[in-house]
Amino acid sequence: MLKKLVALAAFTTFTTAPAMADTLDDVVDRGTLRCGVVLDFPPIGYRDANNEPAGFDVDYCNDLSAALEVEAEILPLTWAERLPVIVTGRADVVFGATSDSLERARTVGFSIPYAIYYAQGVVNADSGIETFEDIRGKRVAAAIGTVPEQEWLKIAAEWGEEGNYQGYQSENEVFLAVAQGKADIGITTNTAVLPITQQYETVAAGPRMPWTTDYTSVVGKRQDVTWLNFLNLFVTYQVRSGRYQELWGKYVGGEAPELRIPGVMY
Repeated sequence: MLKKLVALAAFTTFTTAPAMADTLDDVVDRGTLRCGVVLDFPPIGYRDANNEPAGFDVDYCNDLSAALEVEAEILPLTWAERLPVIVTGRADVVFGATSDSLERARTVGFSIPYAIYYAQGVVNADSGIETFEDIRGKRVAAAIGTVPEQEWLKIAAEWGEEGNYQGYQSENEVFLAVAQGKADIGITTNTAVLPITQQYETVAAGPRMPWTTDYTSVVGKRQDVTWLNFLNLFVTYQVRSGRYQELWGKYVGGEAPELRIPGVMY
């Protein structure tokens, strides 16, 4: 009798357990890919003259939706929203220059690198900042929830200058603060320097920051291995087809950075 009850319980559990659809199935069934993109990060993500989403990340999202044969839905994000929209299920994927840190990997999943950046400052023309050491005693701004903010706060703590730091919700606010003289330097990525210095007469290119190259990944649900495997393959195809180089040349210019990390197999 005991064996029959155990067998019956096992059969009941098996037959009544809900089917677990993954993100890949959900996207295809829904017919829409919900892409989170930061749109105040030109030329990687921005709004064009018609106020439509544009940039490297937007085109990358459109390429992914085309590969899935579904429509793309762009969800504008702040830097701080990149992980929460995945955790809460508001977005299927995030393209947003997101560094694949071990701390973040406890919350969301990451693809292999799809873009590489390094941190650089934009300075107010009257700031007197030319080298990294010139930043001592200056007012430093960065967007909240970004790697530049996290890395700069470590340096600020070493220098005892945490009080000089200014955190903003978006990079547009950072750039405006520098342009208006409210901050002496704003920390961003190398790809944003040229368009910002062209936009503001009072802003100039600043020094490169001393921390390491920033390898960034496409973000998806941490538990969804099938979806992350698909994203890895998609990134690989973008490189193999030459599309990655095409997009980089279109929006940033020049040769696209090598995506492989030295000493690591991808």
